[in-house]
Amino acid sequence: MKSDWTGVFPAVTTKFHVDESLDMAEMEKNFRAQVEAGVDGLIVCGSLGEASTLEPDEKLEIAALAQKVSGGRVPVLLTVSERRTKTACDVAARAEAQGLDGLMVLPGMQYVSDARETMAHLHAVADASKLPIMVYNNPVAYKVDVSVEMFAELAKNDRFVAIKESSDDVRRVTRIINALGDRYRIFCGVDNLALEALMMGADGWVAGLVDAFPAETVAIYQLFKAGRIEEAREIYRWFVPLLELDVSTKLVQNIKLAEAKVGLGTEHVRAPRLPLVGEERVYVEAVIDAALKRRPSLPKLAA
Repeated sequence: MKSDWTGVFPAVTTKFHVDESLDMAEMEKNFRAQVEAGVDGLIVCGSLGEASTLEPDEKLEIAALAQKVSGGRVPVLLTVSERRTKTACDVAARAEAQGLDGLMVLPGMQYVSDARETMAHLHAVADASKLPIMVYNNPVAYKVDVSVEMFAELAKNDRFVAIKESSDDVRRVTRIINALGDRYRIFCGVDNLALEALMMGADGWVAGLVDAFPAETVAIYQLFKAGRIEEAREIYRWFVPLLELDVSTKLVQNIKLAEAKVGLGTEHVRAPRLPLVGEERVYVEAVIDAALKRRPSLPKLAA
């Protein structure tokens, strides 16, 4: 599987039973819906996948299910988001042994590392396997910014092939391209900036609401690539109220509620998360219900 990644890569949710055990059947149904809708990759066990509540063995089990569903049709990336560098390296090595196609790697969790520490962590994980790496940069949520200058240094290591850019500043796409050309594949990691980032030269979209709306997400990307910008923009404008549910500390609960409403998942989460209640739930349900009432007919796309 080549690491020249582009297109729509869902950051899939992790499905649980009411007792918080893994719900493999619901995950298989959702993963299959993503692949059949035409996504270009699957990313498991990320922030949206409730990585902080998962044990390494569970992460590899979920990744194995995604590999089974993919059947080699699209790459499967495992997120490496551990608190300790040694644990991150162990997970990376196990992912390679399991035959995964790549990794999405974050700086070490919880501790807010400086630039030297962040680089040491990323290089250590890269050295732990031969898998290609997408670096996930999210200074808004995790308070560690992998700067353009740091990406220039990382570029000396061929294992670093892609960037999930979630700084919430679409200008960063241009700055990366101006500094580094086409050295990296750039993915927008903020749902409600995706079309803007593609317009500025991003290669793909690590998407969240795709988990509930795979066909619409793929349509936006494919229409954009075909130069059918106005059609892509029309669907995107419909989608934005939903996409804004991803830009929230409760993105997991929001998106799982959307999945449940369209029959692609359940609302079960692992504590300390709890399902939405009260005014929060009323608001999110209203956004989803309003979008479903106006759900657009999708134009015909090339096979």
